[in-house]
Amino acid sequence: MTSVTNTKDENIFRNFFKAISNGSVLLMLATFAAVVWANVAHHGYEHLWHDMFAIEVEMFAINMTWHHWINDGLMAIFFFVVGLEIKREFLAGELSSFKQAALPIFGAIGGMIVPILFFVSFGISGDAADGWGIPMATDIAFSLGILGMLGKRVPLSLKVFLTALAIVDDLGAVLVIALFYGGDLNWTYLMIAGVLLLILTVANLRNVQDLKIYTFLGFIIWYLVLMSGTEGPGSGLHATIAGVLIAFTIPARPKVHIDKFVPRMQRGISTFLNIPKNAHEIVLSDEQLEAVDEMEYAVSKVRSPLQYIEHQFHGFISIFVLPIFALANAGVMLSGGHEGAPILTSVSIAIAVSLIFGKLIGITLFSWLAVRLGIAIKPKGSSWLSFAGLALLGGIGFTMSIFIASLAYSGDLLNQAKIGIFIGSIIAGLCGFFLLKYSLKRDEEVMQGKKL
Repeated sequence: MTSVTNTKDENIFRNFFKAISNGSVLLMLATFAAVVWANVAHHGYEHLWHDMFAIEVEMFAINMTWHHWINDGLMAIFFFVVGLEIKREFLAGELSSFKQAALPIFGAIGGMIVPILFFVSFGISGDAADGWGIPMATDIAFSLGILGMLGKRVPLSLKVFLTALAIVDDLGAVLVIALFYGGDLNWTYLMIAGVLLLILTVANLRNVQDLKIYTFLGFIIWYLVLMSGTEGPGSGLHATIAGVLIAFTIPARPKVHIDKFVPRMQRGISTFLNIPKNAHEIVLSDEQLEAVDEMEYAVSKVRSPLQYIEHQFHGFISIFVLPIFALANAGVMLSGGHEGAPILTSVSIAIAVSLIFGKLIGITLFSWLAVRLGIAIKPKGSSWLSFAGLALLGGIGFTMSIFIASLAYSGDLLNQAKIGIFIGSIIAGLCGFFLLKYSLKRDEEVMQGKKL
């Protein structure tokens, strides 16, 4: 039974890995298009994303720019899926036991703390100092996409480590956004949202699986969080936090347990076959329809709402949400912004250095400490040099870093931050790819030598 379960978990992980890595190609194309567009027709690029768009339905009225619709709306869906992944991993995935979770958790903690320390060490002051959270982020799509380019040579254990690390990193980013990148709050709205979250939590505990309830109340929660700022939509607690919190309330238990699924299907098929049939009939009898309905129910309920939604949304996230986000946010002015503004500044250099060296040192050092202290176990056949390569891939901040940068900065500072993110992510990605290409080959040779 254990081997069957492990095989199923590996298949789920491989499908997730494939969906994310495939989406990275579109992400790269959207990024390239945004950079070209922003430099060829900068005013047109800026004007489009800052056009206002309003939706008014009954008592709900939202008037925001397209840029805010993407960052506060579509990215809330992205973080909703991230929340589902975090919940699944902690309940039944690679983070479900301490021994399994310790290595990526420690690596992620180091990958958040050390880059922040690097950034702070540059002594940046004033408004520019607000960007300390930018280099702590890891872009799961790009990092797994580059890892996927190395093919079957990459052991599953290293793919799982990087994925789990990025998921824990996302959780850290969510906490940082919630605690440090919000404005003055309308506490009445937040208290109402809290009550609705409590209702969804109770529904979850009672295993209520009607997704219409979670969708309706989830939309209201998102709206209340979006409007929680005293200066208008998006000025308070960031709406993406609502996505994660709502995800935590989605039921992870199926109505039909996996152990009862096959017997239930067998009974349905047996019932269907034993019902007397008339060869001339072209429609099913009531008894046959009842047997079919019973089997349809079992098929629909053997997969929990959490797994169902996660499966349905992965393609939408990787093929639509992240590329659109990149197109709207990655438009960096390579000339440095306004006339006379330098391309490289202390902000861009600090972010680039923090992404490259902060992630490299932080992830590798904290992972090594976890193994050295006996808290975690390093996968067999994988060298620390390979872990250093993974740590460099963790330095690809990109979408997540740009997202935090858009909350921390505006104007020229935001452009400088994007340049730093681009430089740091590109260098970290290239160095990580070539280091892994070398180290994985060496790991294979070492393992073959031991077998001989």
